[in-house]
Amino acid sequence: MLAEVLIFVPSIARFRADYLLSRLKDAQIASLALLTTDETIAPDLEKELLVNAGVFNVVLRRDEIRQLVLSSPIPAAVYETYDLRLSGPWELIRDAAQILIDPMNRVIRVIGNPVQQGGLLIEVTLETGPLRVAMLDYGVRILLLSALISAVTALLLFIAVQRMLVAPIRRVVRHMQTYAEAPEDARRIIDPTSTVTELRAAEEAMQSMQTQLTGALRQKERLAQLGGAVAKISHDLRNILTTAQLFADRIESSGDPMVARAVPKLVSSISRAVNLCEATLTFGKAEEPPPRLERVAMARLAEDVVEAEGLGAEQTPASLVTCIIDIAPTLTVRADAEQLFRVLSNLVRNAKQALEATSKDGTIEISAGEDEADWWIRVGDTGPGLPAKAKEHLFAAFQGGARKGGTGLGLAIAAELVKGHGGKLDLMRSDSEGTEFLIRLPKTVHEIVHDLPLQTRAGAAKSASMMDP
Repeated sequence: MLAEVLIFVPSIARFRADYLLSRLKDAQIASLALLTTDETIAPDLEKELLVNAGVFNVVLRRDEIRQLVLSSPIPAAVYETYDLRLSGPWELIRDAAQILIDPMNRVIRVIGNPVQQGGLLIEVTLETGPLRVAMLDYGVRILLLSALISAVTALLLFIAVQRMLVAPIRRVVRHMQTYAEAPEDARRIIDPTSTVTELRAAEEAMQSMQTQLTGALRQKERLAQLGGAVAKISHDLRNILTTAQLFADRIESSGDPMVARAVPKLVSSISRAVNLCEATLTFGKAEEPPPRLERVAMARLAEDVVEAEGLGAEQTPASLVTCIIDIAPTLTVRADAEQLFRVLSNLVRNAKQALEATSKDGTIEISAGEDEADWWIRVGDTGPGLPAKAKEHLFAAFQGGARKGGTGLGLAIAAELVKGHGGKLDLMRSDSEGTEFLIRLPKTVHEIVHDLPLQTRAGAAKSASMMDP
């Protein structure tokens, strides 16, 4: 509309100026025809010349002499005088607007330059009614032409929007609907093809989101299948271990001193395995039961872990891996002994496997202590360190594996068990000189139950309340 206004206003002003110049030209032609003879012109002929020119009278100035060439009665007094020789663009626009606004038929005087140097000036009087009708007719024609141009422009714009925006958006919507029907199918992930920059960015973002979601769904499906398989395996393994436990109870009555020393550890390991299988069958998923808090002798627990992993001095005298325990004999922590054993066992086993992979001598060190707020346990080794890929998803199940053939579950299980105590498992360092993990267990019951589920909080709080302060 702004463009139409900017076109219409100067156009109608130009039309008015051309109309008046045309009347001046016709009047000049009529007057020149009269000046070619010295005889008096007949009144009927003079009237016909004025009617054809569309004016009431004609004044022509030649050689400084102002001469009334043609004349007829004027129906009213002259309302306004317009000198086209002095009118600029703004004056022409203003005068055209006045003609369109004023519906009255006025008599005006118009002054201009004669054509072909036919004199100094020419002056005519005429009515504004025919001029206004001609201007309105011209405006209607401009309006119809503008409407036609607008319709064509709208059609072209509609086609352009349909092809450039609507069709690509519909394509994206169809991809979204198709993907929603089977999000685990990677073949339904959108392939960015739009040529519009913004839509292309949206398609690329959707492709990234769909790729991540498809991967997560596939992993979830694998975890579900693995959970069912683990439950079945745990059921059969529990039966096997129960039988082994019965035979271990019979061996315990043996009089052999070596057997007497080994049987308690064997019975403890089998009992731990049976409890783990039963817990897996009970929950049917990867959630751990709430910790049963009790006072645990840290040094003794660390020795059991070392012996269970085959790193005791009596068990592997020729091993390349040695283990050092730097824990005060009197240090006790408040924790679930079985779960803490599993945490340390996972950390020590990972360190042992990393050292054995280098085929060089190495050392694993377990140390522990306490401060005002927490108990801390540090497990470090002199191995080659963790690869960068393993550090990115260190405590994520099936993603943080650092060893070929590993599942990446050990650290995930350890972190979950420590979190169940209200504590935290952190990687302190991992470089070419070795790897070091730090476990922090809070001393206050509030911290222990703070981040646990409702039923887990109740179990932890009950265990804590039954203990000595």
